[in-house]
Amino acid sequence: MTSDHTAKQFDLEMEGIRSGVLSMGGMVEKQLSRAIGALEEVDDAQLLDAVGSDEAAINQLQINIDQQCAQIIARRQPAAVDLRMVLTVTKIVNDLERIGDEVKKIAYKAAQTRGVDRLTRVRYYDVARAAAGAMTMLQHSLDAFARLDVERAAMIIGEDEAIDAAFSAILRQLISYMMEDPRTISPALEIVFIAKSIERIGDHAKNIAEAVVQVVKGKDVRHASAEQIRAEVTQS
Repeated sequence: MTSDHTAKQFDLEMEGIRSGVLSMGGMVEKQLSRAIGALEEVDDAQLLDAVGSDEAAINQLQINIDQQCAQIIARRQPAAVDLRMVLTVTKIVNDLERIGDEVKKIAYKAAQTRGVDRLTRVRYYDVARAAAGAMTMLQHSLDAFARLDVERAAMIIGEDEAIDAAFSAILRQLISYMMEDPRTISPALEIVFIAKSIERIGDHAKNIAEAVVQVVKGKDVRHASAEQIRAEVTQS
């Protein structure tokens, strides 16, 4: 009886940290959606305040989940796939916290790039589209974690290449504008920083997808190519 009770309690604790990751991910998605609104010329001080509040809540969630993971390791001494899950959760919440940091940068820097007509298309179309792509990657990576779906995770890892390509294209455009008109240098640099933050969000979403592969397959694929990861997940 005691053993059954202990097993059930352990299952509840493991489900608790998984649910915590998904709650934290949902909060990061909401924060990123607000930052995209700031890119789309929503000049709203309350929106920026909300992004800052989101970051504080995300940071606290990271602390709470890390503490829960430490308690599980200390009290339950999990092994095999359970231990991989606990360690993977700590990695994922770190990536989510880092995404929150990048989102805050995007929202606050967006306010510094308004009013430069020549950069309007880059900001409202290219950068906003890249941010939407990063949002999709994040949503898919969290869904892959929720389902422990390694095939979906492998697809997400390949999607990061599109975010990297978008960053390179935006950078080339902005360099061209800065060379043609020195007055655009300051706001163009701010957009470069925004685009770099978006590229980093894609990297963190990729890290989450790689963590899903690791927890299911028991293999660290952080430095493997997308093709190698796809081959790994198709193995029985």
